[in-house]
Order: sequence, then C-alpha cells, then structure tokens
Amino acid sequence: MARVTPRPAAGPGVVAVVAFDGVQLLDVTGPAEVFTTANMFGAGYDVRIVSPDGADVTTSSGLRIGVDAGPPDLPARLHTLVVPGRSDWRRAVTNRPLIALVDELLKRSRRVTSVCAGAFVLAETGALDGRRAATHWRLAAQLATAYPRVRVETDPVFVRDGDVVTSAGVTAGIDLALSLVEDDHGAAVARDVARELVVFMARPGGQSQFSARLAPRTARHPVVRRVMDAVGADPAAPHSLESLAVAVGVSARHLSRLFRAETGTTTGQYVESVRLEAAQVLLESGDDPVDTVARASGFGSSETMRRVFQHALGIAPTAYRARFRTTTPHGVA
Repeated sequence: MARVTPRPAAGPGVVAVVAFDGVQLLDVTGPAEVFTTANMFGAGYDVRIVSPDGADVTTSSGLRIGVDAGPPDLPARLHTLVVPGRSDWRRAVTNRPLIALVDELLKRSRRVTSVCAGAFVLAETGALDGRRAATHWRLAAQLATAYPRVRVETDPVFVRDGDVVTSAGVTAGIDLALSLVEDDHGAAVARDVARELVVFMARPGGQSQFSARLAPRTARHPVVRRVMDAVGADPAAPHSLESLAVAVGVSARHLSRLFRAETGTTTGQYVESVRLEAAQVLLESGDDPVDTVARASGFGSSETMRRVFQHALGIAPTAYRARFRTTTPHGVA
C-alpha cells in the first residue's frame, strides 16, 4: 500500500479535498473555508473538491456538494490532500473507488491530512502504518483495534507525524487547517484567518474535555460489581482500597488483583474517574461554588479537583463549567 514521502511543494498550492457520498459536511467545508479565507491575506491556495468519479456528492446532512474534478482533472503534483470521513467509517473503508482515489492521490501529494473519521480511510491505504494519529474521541478505540499498526492518540486536537497530519472530530479540521496555513504562510496570516472566521487560533485544551468518560461500568465478578456499585452510590465516601476490601469481605491484595483483572485499572483510578464524572455533572447542572462541588464529589478540596481536571481533561473546573454549562455568554440574560 502507499506510503507518504515528502515531495517538493506544488507550484500553485493545489489543495485537494476528497468528497464522497455520506461524507461529514463540516469535514469538507471547514478546512476548505480556512484555506479559501487565507487567500484573502495572500495565501494563494487553489482548493479543489474531488470525488472518485468527478460527480457531485450528497453529504451526511443531506446537502449536496458540487465537485470540481475527478482524479484526471488534478495536476500531477498536489500541495495538500485533505481526507474527510463519515461517522459510519466501515462503509467508507469498504468503498473501493474511494480507497483507490485516496491511494492514488497520496502518491501525488506533498502533505496528507485527515479530518475526524478520515483517519480510517488513510489507515486503510496503509498511510498511517507506524505513525501517530488522531481521530474523533468516540472512534479512537475503534481505530486502534481495526488498524493495530496505527499509534492512536486520544487527546490531541490534531497530530503531526512527518508529512501526515490527522485531526480529531469534525470542527477540529478547522484547527488543523489553521495550523497548516501557519506552516505555509506564518502565524500572522493564520491569526488573520482565525479572526476572520471568529475561531480560536489554538483551541484551549485537548479533546478529552469533550469526551464521555470511558471508565468500566460492568464486571463479571460479583465482588468487583459490589465495589463499583458502592463507589457509584456515594463518590464522596472515603473509598480506600482497604475500606472497599473490608466492605466486600476480601483482602486488599485479593481485591486489587480482582479489580485489575476485571477492569484493567486500579480501584483508586476507578474512584477518581467516578468522582470526576460526578464533579462534571455538578458543574454543568448547578451553581454551587467550586469548593462545594469538590467536597460533594469526593475530592475534598478545590485544589485536588483542579489537579485531576487538568490531568484528565486539560482544563480547570471553572473553565469546564464556563464551556459546558450553557450557550449563553456569561452575564447575558
């Protein structure tokens, strides 16, 4: 299968954005809008929407996208290839005309990128073998399982590995495209584009802040299930390994072995995960001060909760509340 190798930059700066039936609309239009907006500030990108047969496509939202070209209509060398995805990635990777198109364009491209589930399409061609890559947080485990030679990273909004850049879900394609504009034309142009589109120059935090927590919620062994039920029922209780072991009538050592075998994690890590979820719910749904939320969710102090939020989500509790509580700006009735 094709492997990407660095090539000299294409003269006109042709950016080929792949489109196909069922593609996520914003995966296509987000990067295209960034590149074309950069042209307002002297970038000179030539953005072409390309499909396997050169025909228009119907996106996941039902909107049709006009296609500029099929593969024969593109120049021999491309500056950048953008591969979007669709949420049902299995249908994308079994779309042989699509895979053949991407495989061909890989060989003609100086730089290769994917947006969201487009990473699965790149992986199917072999272009991500041995490389670090990102995709939508909900699909990361599936990418790692389906393509074990890909080194999947779950938190970054986008990941660079040589001349291949892959992004997280949907709107992260805008972040990716802005970074490419900065690579090509400098931070000032990228900043102008970000201001024009009213988006962050660099998104604060990674995609972990958006993801559902993936702590295990089921276990086969009754002892482990009882421990998980006890922690879930009262996250703020003092759930040490020793106290949990006493509660279920086994030794701490035995519980530690059982819990790791069943869940792949420790009791301490599980307790922290449950407390984090409890704190997220309280921050999203209530007005209690951060100190109160920290005590109610079992962290004890706001400083301990802040450290856990920063480590797990990349943002502080106050920032989390501001981003996920409401769409209404602070202070606006």
